[in-house]
Amino acid sequence: MRTLEAEIIAEAVADMAVEACCKLSPDTLEALRRARDTEQSEIGREVLDALLENATVAEKEMVPLCQDTGVAVVFVEMGVDVRVEGGSVVPAIQEGVRRGYDRGNLRKSMVADPFERVNTGDNTPAVVHLEAAEGDRLKIDFLAKGGGCENASFLAMLKPSDAKQGVIEFVVDGVVTNAQNSCPPVTVGVGIGGTMEKAALIAKKSLLRPLGEPHSDRNIAALESELLEKINCSGIGPAGLGGTATALAVHVETHPCHIASLPVAVNMECHAHRHRRIIL
Repeated sequence: MRTLEAEIIAEAVADMAVEACCKLSPDTLEALRRARDTEQSEIGREVLDALLENATVAEKEMVPLCQDTGVAVVFVEMGVDVRVEGGSVVPAIQEGVRRGYDRGNLRKSMVADPFERVNTGDNTPAVVHLEAAEGDRLKIDFLAKGGGCENASFLAMLKPSDAKQGVIEFVVDGVVTNAQNSCPPVTVGVGIGGTMEKAALIAKKSLLRPLGEPHSDRNIAALESELLEKINCSGIGPAGLGGTATALAVHVETHPCHIASLPVAVNMECHAHRHRRIIL
């Protein structure tokens, strides 16, 4: 059994929040550079140049990449041989989000009630997904999910007879419809299978994979490549001003499902794909 102090968890999450919101990760920067090198539209290249310059300034000045610093979405894998001392893991994560958004002067976007719309003032509560894992480590993935790209996400319960082609048409049509409101070039997370909520969860969780890293299953990797090609043929381009870089990557995850169901969910990310991972 290994002991972790709740304070260590809180400080780690606070640092992750500031870093994620102010410094693009290397995989995202590299994806933007690749898009810039292959973009066929002159105005698209100009937009990508501006995004790369924005990332440079944000990191140098340690200011947010975007004014919308989002909902803090945290995925936690907690080893069964880990014990948290001085508190428990979820309150420690909430405290870390509270500190990070205050320390980094990050915009507080959470309202306490969906109808009354009163801001909580500290960007909590974070959305925390906690699952048990083997071992004595605590893995924490942090996503800052902006409102624009989250609002552009969508889900449907397709029929099994829709099959792969139906999934492709649903995903591509939905992304093309919603991409302009998601600050493209976007990253597209797709969840196929499970149940309604499971499909949505694995779509979002797919965004934790290093940007553009293909799925380990060859058939799923081929599906990702096909979806990306079709989306980038839409002509939407960077900032929706036309071009070939509408999406930086498509990540697909699947899960077993009921014989009568084919759930498909899509979770969108904007060009500022803000994520961090730490293992304690």
